[in-house]
Amino acid sequence: DKVLPELIEPYELRAAKLREFLEDVKPSLCYDIVPLADPFGPSVTDPDLQCLVVSEETRRGGEAVNRKRLENGLPELALYEIQLMKDPDHSQNEEEKISSSSLRQRLLGTLLQPPRRDPALPLRPYVIGLTGGTGSGKTSIAKLLGQLGAFVIDADKLGHAVYVPGGPAYEPVVAAFGAEILNKDGTINRKVLGAKVFGNQEQLKRLTDIVWPKIAQMVKERVREADAEGKAVCVLDAAVLLE
Repeated sequence: DKVLPELIEPYELRAAKLREFLEDVKPSLCYDIVPLADPFGPSVTDPDLQCLVVSEETRRGGEAVNRKRLENGLPELALYEIQLMKDPDHSQNEEEKISSSSLRQRLLGTLLQPPRRDPALPLRPYVIGLTGGTGSGKTSIAKLLGQLGAFVIDADKLGHAVYVPGGPAYEPVVAAFGAEILNKDGTINRKVLGAKVFGNQEQLKRLTDIVWPKIAQMVKERVREADAEGKAVCVLDAAVLLE
């Protein structure tokens, strides 16, 4: 079963664990584990392959492999279909088969290991970082946690506030990128500023070196607000939290 720690392990470690498992199951067989850089991998280019193991739900993928092989002038593979074990205890929202996806869903809201106590950090409020790309569900999760009583800090809103006239990054950004980034009312035109840094790593770093420390400082102030309000948990919703 694959849970988050396994899913983010380096490829070399995952391959070593798989090799150990396969050799334990059948030591006499020869295994060649290869990384997949695309959905097909060597299945559509290797002339020595003869068989592809599929399940009922992946048979269409096997048929797609055979179409690609024919396009590449290779013989079709024999498709050997295996039956997946059913999970008698699956819920209405889970897959019928025994599935690591169902396991991860069941683990939502549980602690896989107790949080590490850092003596340099205060016990309250307990700050949770919530990160992920656009459309990954951060806003929905932040809203749910807020409804449960957490103090939610939206880094995107702070990212807008940092640029307003009088905001902590306003003057340094104008000084660095010039008055041409300003609208007639004196506000920073984010589109003009964005065009200056888009595709230019040096200029982008110049901007983030100004803005990110200011946002971080605003986040710390908001955490202090949460503490003053007696909040036990504080959630920081930030798309570029790790960066």
